[in-house]
Amino acid sequence: MRLSEKVAVVTGASSGIGRASAILFAKEGAKVVVADINDEGGEETVSRIKGAGSDAIFVHTDVSRADEIRQLVKTTVDTFGRLDVLFNNAGIPQRPTPIHAIEEADWDRIYSINAKGVFLGTKYAVPEMRKAGGGAIINTASVAAIAIRTNQAAYASSKGAVIVLTKALALELARYNIRVNCIAPVAAETPMLAGFLPEGADLENARTEIIKGVPLGRLAQAEDVAYAALFLASDEASMISGVTLGVDGARGLH
Repeated sequence: MRLSEKVAVVTGASSGIGRASAILFAKEGAKVVVADINDEGGEETVSRIKGAGSDAIFVHTDVSRADEIRQLVKTTVDTFGRLDVLFNNAGIPQRPTPIHAIEEADWDRIYSINAKGVFLGTKYAVPEMRKAGGGAIINTASVAAIAIRTNQAAYASSKGAVIVLTKALALELARYNIRVNCIAPVAAETPMLAGFLPEGADLENARTEIIKGVPLGRLAQAEDVAYAALFLASDEASMISGVTLGVDGARGLH
């Protein structure tokens, strides 16, 4: 198994990409810590993992709060003895909004989850990874930071920050044998998809329009991203650090 004996934390794991990744990591041998603000969804992810015979716990975590991230890492190490993999996946969307209409509080909230959450997760995970002799950090960016759509300034720029932060951390942490990479998915078939649409928009019509812009002709599935994260977390990617892996059906080439 590709993550045998590893301990992995996955944020935003109550549904979608995070849930698919947590389940896949566990299937591949990892002990998984599921982190999210959605207690019911997080516990459901844990239940599915345990039902398949693997080990997992849930820790309620708001990734924008340093105290909760610190406790997440502490609980992980107290429970499983170490931390090898961190998937900074938690994120929130932005409905199409022109820059002059974006509320400051909304801008701050998007950045606090999408960008600051990556900083905090890494800040508190690194000391434990150093004790373990190394580790792998994966961050969820977005093709929205590469092939930018109009009226997405807050979301796109927050994910652009993730891409640049990933590169900076890859250089900084290489001396500790800690690899840092990010994934840039296209729009995915997850509960968050509706959050990118205007209020009252028809989801099926919107899906059709989005798919027109994806050369491979479909949206991403949560499992598409999970398998990319698994590869980057595994020893198969032991010489890969600082990359942005597009899981975007060639959308990023537009």
